[in-house]
Amino acid sequence: MPVSDDFRKLADQIDKAEANVKAASSQGKAELKAKVDEARKSADEQNAQLRAKAEAVSEESASRWQEVQDDWDAHVQRIRQRIDAKKAEFDRNMAEGDAEDAESDALDAIDFAAAAIEEQAHLVEAIKHGDPVAARETARKHYDNAARRLADRADLADV
Repeated sequence: MPVSDDFRKLADQIDKAEANVKAASSQGKAELKAKVDEARKSADEQNAQLRAKAEAVSEESASRWQEVQDDWDAHVQRIRQRIDAKKAEFDRNMAEGDAEDAESDALDAIDFAAAAIEEQAHLVEAIKHGDPVAARETARKHYDNAARRLADRADLADV
């Protein structure tokens, strides 16, 4: 029942009370006291009813507010879980990229070492054969190739 209906009821009761007061002026004292007691009892009952309604509305409002707060807390928790999942996914992707880079670096180091070993083997062969011109040329090629490989690797590190 809307509050306006409660006020209308109260206004009707006031009108009734005024009519009773007018009628009571012509009645006896005992009868008047009984009507006053009855009016007081009726007013107390209505007061109790209004108080009960107000408490029910207050409890319902508190319950709804608690529900809103609980829904918000659950929403925030879901958002935090999604953020944590995205962070974990990002970390996984970064770790995968780092692992791939490390693998590539290791393969490059193996190729670098294999090329250097092969070039040094040619240098040792030239020295064993007693050919200083071939040894010098092989050593120069080895240094040039090593410098080129290091420069290429440095260029890739900048990317």
